[in-house]
Amino acid sequence: MQPEQKLAYLKTALKVIGVIYVVGVPLMMMWIWPAGWGWTPAQPEYEHMIMGVYATLGVFLYQAAKDPSANASLIWFTVWSNIVHGGVMFYYAIVDETDRINLLGDVPALFLVAFVLWYLMPTEKSVD
Repeated sequence: MQPEQKLAYLKTALKVIGVIYVVGVPLMMMWIWPAGWGWTPAQPEYEHMIMGVYATLGVFLYQAAKDPSANASLIWFTVWSNIVHGGVMFYYAIVDETDRINLLGDVPALFLVAFVLWYLMPTEKSVD
C-alpha cells in the first residue's frame, strides 16, 4: 500500500476508533453486550472509569486525524496501551472463569485497534 493511501486510511481509522471509544465502548459495556465488555460481577465504578478514560482518548484520537504525524506519540500510546490492556485482560480471562467471555469481546477488539493503527502508522522510510 502506498504511503499516501495508508495516511488516508489512518485518518479514517482514527476518526472511526475515536467515535467507537466515545460512543461504542459505553454502549457495549452497558447495553449491547455487558458480558463481553464489562466485569463479572458488575463493578460500575471501574466500568465508568474505563468508559471515561476511553471517551477522553477517543476525542483526542478523532482530533489527531487532522494531522497524524503531529500526533504520533498519542497514536503510539494508543497502540501500546491497547496491547498492554489486552494482554492483561487476556491473562485474567484465561485464569478467571468469570472473565472468559472477554476472549470474544474486548480482548480481540483491543488487539485489533492496536494492529490497525500500528499497520497504518507511517514508517521512517515512508516519511523520507
